[in-house]
Amino acid sequence: MYDHQIFFIDKPLHWSSFDVVKKLRGLLQVKKIGHAGTLDPLATGLLIVGTGKKTKELGRYQLMPKQYEGIIDIGKTTPSHDLGTSFDSTLGYDGIQEEQIQKALQILTGSQNQVPPLYSAIKLKGKRAYEFARKGKSITLAPRKVVVYSFIATQIVLPSIHFRITCSKGTYIRSLARDLGKQLGTGAFLRSLIRTGIGDISIANAYTIEDMRNLVSRQVLAK
Repeated sequence: MYDHQIFFIDKPLHWSSFDVVKKLRGLLQVKKIGHAGTLDPLATGLLIVGTGKKTKELGRYQLMPKQYEGIIDIGKTTPSHDLGTSFDSTLGYDGIQEEQIQKALQILTGSQNQVPPLYSAIKLKGKRAYEFARKGKSITLAPRKVVVYSFIATQIVLPSIHFRITCSKGTYIRSLARDLGKQLGTGAFLRSLIRTGIGDISIANAYTIEDMRNLVSRQVLAK
C-alpha cells in the first residue's frame, strides 16, 4: 500500500535520519526505503523519504537548495560545533557589535570551500570521521565546494544569533557556526537547527512520526 511513494517527514530531535527510515520501514511494511539528505540527531525538520521505485527520485531532491533556521551562540566552542560534545573553550564576546556580525555573515555568503566537521559521517580510510574524532585521533578532512545563497541574522541577542539560511547540498551548518566564530574571534557553536525547506517543499507540509502512525492505523481500520 505504501510502496513507491514519497513522504515528507518532520524529523524529531535526537533521532538520526536512519532512525526515521528504520521506524517507517516497520510502520509502512516496506522493504526498500531511503531518504534524501541526512539531518544530524540534534537537528529537526524536513526529511524526504522514498519507498520502492520512488527511492530513485531521492537524488533529485538532494540537489535542491536547503533552507534552515536556527541559533548560533558565540563565545564558546565544542569539538563537534554543536551541543553533541562538551565545551572545550570559553573566549567570551565582550565588545562584539552587530555590525561585525553582519559583516561576518556576508563573508560567509556565496561559493566557498568548506571544511566538514570532524564529528561527521564522512568516510576516511574506510571509517566514519566521527569514529576517529571520538577516539581523539587527529585527522584532516578535505574542503568541499558549497554555496551559501543567503545567511541572514533574524535576531541578535548576544550570545545568541538567530539566523535563516539557504544553501547547497553538502553544506554543514555546524561548520558555518565554527567559521562564524573564527571570523568574530570569539568561537561559536550551533545551539539549535531546523530544516524548514528543500526546494519549494516546506516543513509545513511534513508529517510527524505520530502522524504517520495515525495514517497507517486509519488505513488498517478502513480495510
